[in-house]
Amino acid sequence: MGDELYKLVVIGGGSVGKSCLTVRYLQGKFIQDYDPTIEENYRKMVIVDDRPCMLEILDTAGQEEYRTVRDKYLKQGQGFLLCYSITSRASFSEAKKLHETLRIVKKTNKIPIVTVGNKTDLESDRLVSTEEGEQLAQEFSCEFIETSAKTGLNVTEAYESLVRAVRKWKIEQETSTTTVTTNGQKPQLKKKKKLCMVI
Repeated sequence: MGDELYKLVVIGGGSVGKSCLTVRYLQGKFIQDYDPTIEENYRKMVIVDDRPCMLEILDTAGQEEYRTVRDKYLKQGQGFLLCYSITSRASFSEAKKLHETLRIVKKTNKIPIVTVGNKTDLESDRLVSTEEGEQLAQEFSCEFIETSAKTGLNVTEAYESLVRAVRKWKIEQETSTTTVTTNGQKPQLKKKKKLCMVI
């Protein structure tokens, strides 16, 4: 069996540190100079919970003018790192809007997401509390984590949590396609019909 492929998309408003988070995770370094991203595609083999998997990570643009490009990748993605900056209330509001857009594009509420409050190294400039982030993630029914691309705090944990969420989602998808509901009873595995001849 080949390595599992995970299509992960990093979304969030402009300047929340999406590219920095991805580069920190994949290359272990911090980008000091900000360069607005249109889109970047990364592939890397990683081990999560002793299972190898190939990650395809798409780092999307936060700028409004790239919205059509972003929406295309929302359709293709399996798991989403939904980012905001703890120093920006505007990015926090944008995260809510992006979640709604994601829900509309995917036509479901069951989406593997990890909500990320980035830039904890700028604690003195914090405008969004940890409690607010936790509450937002509760609304989204997903995990919440605060990170710092600069120090590396919780960056690996955020991506690995997303991989786990996608794994869980994949299992649920497989189960839902192999079960049927009869008379309101618990779903049962479909059985292959046996061909028989009446004599």
